[in-house]
Amino acid sequence: MIETPEFVRRRRQLMRMAGSGAIVIVAAAPERVRNNDAHYPYRQDSDFHYLTGFGEPGAVLALVPGRAAGQVILFCRERDPERERWDGPRLGTDAAVGALAIDDAFPIDDIDDILPGLIEGRRRVYYHFGRDTEFDLKLIGWVNRVRALVRQGATPPHEFVALSHLLHDLRLYKSRGELRLMRRAAKIAAEAHLRAMGATRAGMNEHEIEAELLHTLRRHGAVPSYEPIVGSGANACVLHYRANDGTLADGDLLLVDAGAEFQCYASDITRTWPVNGRFTPAQRALYELVLESQLAAIDEVRPGRSFDAFHQAAVGVLTRGLVRLGLLRGSVATNLRNHRYRKFYMHKTGHWLGLDVHDVGDYRIDGEFRQLEPGMVVTVEPGLYVAPDLEDVPAEYRGIGIRIEDDVVVTRGEPEVISSGVPKDPDAIEALMAKAQPAGASRGRARRA
Repeated sequence: MIETPEFVRRRRQLMRMAGSGAIVIVAAAPERVRNNDAHYPYRQDSDFHYLTGFGEPGAVLALVPGRAAGQVILFCRERDPERERWDGPRLGTDAAVGALAIDDAFPIDDIDDILPGLIEGRRRVYYHFGRDTEFDLKLIGWVNRVRALVRQGATPPHEFVALSHLLHDLRLYKSRGELRLMRRAAKIAAEAHLRAMGATRAGMNEHEIEAELLHTLRRHGAVPSYEPIVGSGANACVLHYRANDGTLADGDLLLVDAGAEFQCYASDITRTWPVNGRFTPAQRALYELVLESQLAAIDEVRPGRSFDAFHQAAVGVLTRGLVRLGLLRGSVATNLRNHRYRKFYMHKTGHWLGLDVHDVGDYRIDGEFRQLEPGMVVTVEPGLYVAPDLEDVPAEYRGIGIRIEDDVVVTRGEPEVISSGVPKDPDAIEALMAKAQPAGASRGRARRA
């Protein structure tokens, strides 16, 4: 877990960046009703967690750089034995100061009386407008209360600044503590993929494979970092497939995109394997091409390289392979120049990873892709998706969807693949599935020659 001194350092660094004339306001994530009186599982706002490690709803953090009476103020729920019998324990204002190493804590019910006074005299307000409309209106109301007192000498802020401008660049560089949690999240997700791979049999339903994934995540105290994608056959060609209710057919591939969230930090892994344990020649040809492109891309995840470099490496390998296999016609250069590979590969090769699966941080600076630096973490996830209705490609390739995704840390040297605990070499996959197959069970014959 992240120790309290790290949260203190983060807050201090953010306040230094904001400056003495500013106030930073961050609200906890609101609870969301699923239906009637049942709520969705609560998940704290990532920025609020990054600065506090406090997992309760109904809270607001105010950072007031240079304030003599205390710079770090938390508004949170008070202890309430009656409500705690229903909803579980609360930290409360008295314990929050010591537990979170903050300067002061007030009841959330008193925020209307206290926060306008903290805003008064501050030139700039750093805040995430647009995330929570209800809280946006409250903040505007508090600022307007200060403005109404101008004739009495009050000084209202004259500038609102997007908090993401400062905070999200901090979050882009992972500390040692964060990397430990991300390695743990990746290890849990890798174990889940291994369990799913070993359980796969023709005739099962996709949701049975999803259940195998969820079993492993919950057994290790993790939750899914996003809704798992379990797509067999042509379902694997749907990039954000969500139904997870198809039947696994002998001879098809199964694409599983599933990550673990451990103590709010995410992993993001995709593997593709044959339902019956053996790749057909066409499946293996495309699979090996995707794997070759991924290895080339991972090799570009180094300090000083452009964020776009690993995407271009993957695209180059994929395009050459698609021309060689006859799925694209014409020269490699022409296909690259005209982006014809997008017929089979229509997404980027990766994204930032951290507290959010698609983590925060700018991809471009002054219009140019930023350079990778040590401490950044990216996913590398090339794929090929041959829609089943593409009549201008050889029949044996139609309906095949493949993606291979790993989580990669930018170090000072070689890229660190923290999701390597689940195999991706096709021979290793076949060997694992053969070992998992019950004795005497038929492997079946692949439908695609």
